[in-house]
Amino acid sequence: MTGDRPRSAIGVMGGTFDPIHVGHLAIAEEAREALTLERILFVPAGEPPHKPRIEVTPVAHRVAMVDLAIADNATFELSRIEVDRPGPSWTVDTVEALAEDADITLILSAETFAELPTWHEPARLFEAARVAVVPREGYPAPDPAWLTATFPGREGRVDYLQGPRLGLSSTAIRARVAAGRSIRYLVPDAVAAYIAANDLYRTDRRTAAT
Repeated sequence: MTGDRPRSAIGVMGGTFDPIHVGHLAIAEEAREALTLERILFVPAGEPPHKPRIEVTPVAHRVAMVDLAIADNATFELSRIEVDRPGPSWTVDTVEALAEDADITLILSAETFAELPTWHEPARLFEAARVAVVPREGYPAPDPAWLTATFPGREGRVDYLQGPRLGLSSTAIRARVAAGRSIRYLVPDAVAAYIAANDLYRTDRRTAAT
């Protein structure tokens, strides 16, 4: 940033997006509105470090589905920062790069937030960004005492959203496709058409939730 130009307030939603679904979109819109963010960056992971490469759909398909899903929302934007960067997709590297030019809020589910201590250098995240925690069905709300004990002094860097609580997962959507079941209304129509046209997930045996 140069001069006194004001910094943008941007939300970041990272993930495998295998596939992206309406739950991702609803969470992004809720965060944008509740936290007064100017736009939301969707950041597909290039090489998800916690998932074997064989279990993840090729990145070109995942990027294409994100692009289709967000096409009708001018405040949503696809970022290729992790796709174009070689090596594992460490979130902290992404956040630090984006924070050079904007005020960043990283959007995480309650499930993922609880796993934050296992991430690559998680303490650095709080230096570069705020964190917005979104509830997820089946997972308890974060315990403030846990946050204090795990990341002392960072309590003021975390925002807790109240919804939405849609209970969707990419795992369930892949399983429905593999079983020949409809995914209409679970993913945008353009994403459903892309999955069908490219014969994705028909023999899916993956079990890791995304």
